[in-house]
Amino acid sequence: MSRSARSLVALFTLGWALLLAAADMNYDLRPVRVAADTWVLTGLNEDFSFKNGGNIVNTGFIVTPAGVLVIDSGPSRAYGEQLRRAIARITDKPVVMVLNTHHHPDHFLGNQAFAPDTLAALPETIHGIHSEGGGFNENMYRLAGDWMAGTEVLAPTKPLTPGPLELGGHTLELIALKGHTGADLAIFDRSTGVLFAGDLVFHDRAPTTPHANIPAWQASLDQLDTLGFKVLVPGHGPVSLDAGPIRQTRAWLTWLDKALRQAAEDGLDMTEALALDLPAEFRRLAVVEAEYRRSVGQLFPAYELKALSHSGRPAQ
Repeated sequence: MSRSARSLVALFTLGWALLLAAADMNYDLRPVRVAADTWVLTGLNEDFSFKNGGNIVNTGFIVTPAGVLVIDSGPSRAYGEQLRRAIARITDKPVVMVLNTHHHPDHFLGNQAFAPDTLAALPETIHGIHSEGGGFNENMYRLAGDWMAGTEVLAPTKPLTPGPLELGGHTLELIALKGHTGADLAIFDRSTGVLFAGDLVFHDRAPTTPHANIPAWQASLDQLDTLGFKVLVPGHGPVSLDAGPIRQTRAWLTWLDKALRQAAEDGLDMTEALALDLPAEFRRLAVVEAEYRRSVGQLFPAYELKALSHSGRPAQ
């Protein structure tokens, strides 16, 4: 084979490989209508991986005569761009606002796909994206690989004020809460009864806890439970027509808090705490063993310090 022929074959092979790679970077986003004007894209109940590209998060959008409101932009630039195209299949209305419910990476790293002046979040969320977003982005590259190509941190510039928001005939309530992080935004559409709870609520998946304050989180769940919603969109897991996911999240947090506190008071070390048996009611939750291990690593040292301070024993 001549050099020119080999070059053509090499170029063809490279081009075909790039096409295959592009095809593999398809999140296959399929919006599902959950109420009038309201659509949800449900992520996988999994950990981040090279296979799923970080698509473990629920995102959503509301179509109004005044434009489209997007709730969370996903884990990568590619996800955000595909989300924007999925919205365009439903409506020709422009996206006028993108709300980031909190500063964890799967909820804001798709921001690049949207006009910067549409991006909004609670002030503490914006601060968290500025301070921790770069590290989150680097970690997502390690966890999801090529799916993250071209993804950079783009923080919202519009700080949200909690309270009512009227948009195209929809009466929305922006609710500032905390517990999963230091600033968790819930969006309640009083016009349709749909509650976007963000990561304050997990459904059939063990909650993540890297920034958790369990008492504050429980108080936030109590507040969400009073809203009288008709449709509940959790941050992770399937959409629900009742408060079951709130009860499930509350039960897990209650057990986790009690188990770690008791382990610390009994003088167990972290290895022994990791070995605790999970109650049967939680074993069916997705990624429960991995999330429990992470929660012990993230939370147990504080329980140990508290137990030591109460006992008067010196820290080891």
